[in-house]
Amino acid sequence: MRTFSLLLSVLLLSFQSPPAPPPAATNTQAVAALQKALAALAPSVAIKDVTLSGAVRRIAGSDDETGTVTIKGAQGLGSRMDLSLPSGPRTEVCNTSSVAFVGSWSGPDGASHAAAYHNLLGDPGWSPALTLASLLSAPNAAISYVGPEARDGQSVLHLTASQAFPSITGDTAKLMQHLTQIDIFLDATTSLPVAFAFNMHPDNAANLDIPAELRFSDYRLVSGTQIPFHIRKFVNNSLALDLQFTSATINSGLSSAEFSIPAAALATPTDLSFPAPAIPTEICCSRQTGPC
Repeated sequence: MRTFSLLLSVLLLSFQSPPAPPPAATNTQAVAALQKALAALAPSVAIKDVTLSGAVRRIAGSDDETGTVTIKGAQGLGSRMDLSLPSGPRTEVCNTSSVAFVGSWSGPDGASHAAAYHNLLGDPGWSPALTLASLLSAPNAAISYVGPEARDGQSVLHLTASQAFPSITGDTAKLMQHLTQIDIFLDATTSLPVAFAFNMHPDNAANLDIPAELRFSDYRLVSGTQIPFHIRKFVNNSLALDLQFTSATINSGLSSAEFSIPAAALATPTDLSFPAPAIPTEICCSRQTGPC
């Protein structure tokens, strides 16, 4: 999974270019549900950035370790996760300040590596409020209403969201829309996000889906905003990260320097050879089959 490849570039360049697909179809009922959810999260505060810190349990194969975590996210700038673990520090950064945004990751050896572009597209990020705000403001978002259902014994409202790319045509456009798709599950009573489901992919195979899910719970009011203090990440139906936060800070004024990408990662070849289309700024950023 740590091997970067030009396979996707070759695949995309080989596609034919039939007429462009129709504009993104957005359901007004789905938009209303997202707006209600955002109002439940932040009824009187415009969230610009979030900082979360606390304890983490990381499971990867036979590794099962605990440590500390800090997560930062800022609208229009990016997100980052820093883990301190017995095996060593691990970091992920996604920079969304430009149209063709970029990401990096590093492990215990401290070496920085570029994140595969297709894995930057589909992860909804750790802050439900920033994610929903970005989806609602994205000009080419396609938001659909699936309906009420039961999930893990809880009554939820199911929506889907993806990004359309009017400047790209044919199978390439379908692939890009698929890579940005997330399923959103809202509590049927409170409208607070319960889970985001999406797909991750091997670095050299954007068309191979690995199911992933973020589950949110233990919401607490912080500076007028509902923040989930417990987030679990599942990859391929197995628990990969269990985050229990002890503190949260809203609108502290995070700067772009928090989300800078190391030069070594920028110098690594990425998977796509054509310019990246504009996408929601908080559809961000996790690589590998687990954040670290």
